[in-house]
Amino acid sequence: MQCVILAGGLGTRMRPLTAHVPKTLLPVLGRPFAGHQLQWLTGQGVTSVVYCIGFLGDQVRAFAGDGSRWGLKISYVDEGPRLMGTGGAVRLALDAGVLESAFLVLYGDSYLSADVLPVWQASEGGRLPVMAVLRNDGRWDASNAIFCDGRVLRYEKGRADAGSIGMHYIDYGLSVLPRAIIAETVPSDRAYDLAVLYSELSRRGLLRGVEVHRRFYEIGSPAGLRELEEHLQSVADPVEWD
Repeated sequence: MQCVILAGGLGTRMRPLTAHVPKTLLPVLGRPFAGHQLQWLTGQGVTSVVYCIGFLGDQVRAFAGDGSRWGLKISYVDEGPRLMGTGGAVRLALDAGVLESAFLVLYGDSYLSADVLPVWQASEGGRLPVMAVLRNDGRWDASNAIFCDGRVLRYEKGRADAGSIGMHYIDYGLSVLPRAIIAETVPSDRAYDLAVLYSELSRRGLLRGVEVHRRFYEIGSPAGLRELEEHLQSVADPVEWD
């Protein structure tokens, strides 16, 4: 399996920590977060990673290298100073020729605890787009999805009335996308958000969903960073890598 990691953002909510260090390299229990994330991906059966980098991206290259210390093959796509959005970053990866026929998508500040394999299997080997969702009811962040019978029936961020219209679920931060969908849908000449793609796929009845039951962690906020460190300290088998 291949995973695209979106790690090109500015990390403004974590300033001043991210003024000189990309968010994905912020220390978690004394080690760069990216190392914890890459080790988790290895344990999930991922063999190839594409890092979509931008702000301070050279530091990500210097840290992760070719990925061999995690048993991974890592390649990089750099959007440079022009922010292209999550979808635009994936389109750059497509245009660079580094995407497999289908791939996982993961945010560079997310640490997940659910299993990847059921999400991949729901995509029928990458043939269909899939989003992992978590029953949320506004608990971890604003709910943004209506999920029923294996389908994401509606996906939309920023709804003030999310609960009243049945948005009890939240995007877990893990998806599967076929390369062909990116080629057909995402423009190559301007910024584009994957949320627009997910919304359109859900509207057309084309977005499968897999419900997961273990919460996600993230380092996009000081509180999130603290919670992740507490979680990692509590697990029986801590991350091991040099």
